[in-house]
Amino acid sequence: MVQFESTVKHIPYSQERVYNKLSDLSNLESVRDRLDMMKDKFGGKIEDLSFDRDSLTLKVQGINLTLRIIEREPMKCVKFEGDKTPVPLNLWIQILPVTEAEAKIKVTIRAEVNMFMKAMISKPLQEGVERLADMLAMIPY
Repeated sequence: MVQFESTVKHIPYSQERVYNKLSDLSNLESVRDRLDMMKDKFGGKIEDLSFDRDSLTLKVQGINLTLRIIEREPMKCVKFEGDKTPVPLNLWIQILPVTEAEAKIKVTIRAEVNMFMKAMISKPLQEGVERLADMLAMIPY
């Protein structure tokens, strides 16, 4: 089991607004244009992105990855589980209040991999968790 954590990102919106947006993935429709810009920033590695209320599917370098929400802890955390991902993984987004109008988030990924796989995926997963946190910090909530 390996775990990767993003740095903490500050968001100029309340904890409640951030949670409400991220706990229902269909809310991301309003930021689809921005997500397309982010795809460019990732150097074309993200080829496709689709989502509904409870799941998010992205195609990265020809591999489809689906993350499904498995738990919602109101205002604090949204937990995801990989669905048919190449390695078993969980991802969660923690949301903490800073002030009435500001929150901070941290993204964590935990994956079940052997030592050989760990050496191969450590760098991409650490970069991925950091980029995801950056992307979440840019969304207008």
